[in-house]
Amino acid sequence: VQLQASGGGLVQAGGSLRLSCAASGGTFSTYVMGWFRQAPGKEREFVAAISWRGGSTYYADSVKGRFTISRDNAKNTVYLQMNSLKPEDTAVYYCAATRGTISDRRSDNYRDWGQGTQVTVSS
Repeated sequence: VQLQASGGGLVQAGGSLRLSCAASGGTFSTYVMGWFRQAPGKEREFVAAISWRGGSTYYADSVKGRFTISRDNAKNTVYLQMNSLKPEDTAVYYCAATRGTISDRRSDNYRDWGQGTQVTVSS
């Protein structure tokens, strides 16, 4: 499946952004979808994941309570609503798809990746 992420930008600390990831070329509803991020000089890290129908979600502890992942299978799109943003949330955010296990947070679990969208949070 091909993935196209969008919605990044520059925001002040405490602000909000919503990322979108549009999928094409596959049966979107059969994929577990995830969001990852990579800050400069750091490894890519798991942010959130959502099951096929959206009934199950997982979050990194660092974003729990602030970020919400959702999906619209009719629109082949997954979203990441980010509230109460902090400077440490600054990173390139990637969406990814897998037919693997939702509880497996490793990036190796995900086969298909979007191109990334930059999120910058100023203090």
